[in-house]
Amino acid sequence: MSALRLLLGFDYGTRQIGVAIGQPITGQARELCVLKARDGIPDWNQIEALIREWQPDALVVGLPLNMDGSASAMSARAEKFARRLNGRFNLPVHTHDERLTTFEAKGERLRQGQSGNYRERPVDALAAALLLEGWLAAQSAPSPLPKEHP
Repeated sequence: MSALRLLLGFDYGTRQIGVAIGQPITGQARELCVLKARDGIPDWNQIEALIREWQPDALVVGLPLNMDGSASAMSARAEKFARRLNGRFNLPVHTHDERLTTFEAKGERLRQGQSGNYRERPVDALAAALLLEGWLAAQSAPSPLPKEHP
């Protein structure tokens, strides 16, 4: 992962796609923007403009799994979005379990005193930042030591 300098994270949704930017050195990410989507299809020109502007080394797409870890209809759509990102922009695309990131993002907004209407202040970009930080943390976590066998 040391070759990675900058990543874009995507919180995929059928109406909105949150975007965040992050980097492995600090393991932190921040909100970038929220893109509109029509039935899960983004404006690919907007994504291309973001990729041209930020020049990320890789992309991370949140995978909305069911609470038991099984795939959902939405996770299948997110995986398709990830494949399309890879096909269109020829960048490595990783997926990351994003269970509870939107819930956590809403809680973070409340803690910051930024409640208000979800439609007026969507949390999708914050959810993208949280999932990207989760992916970065998972990449930097030490791998378990192999068990010794007598």
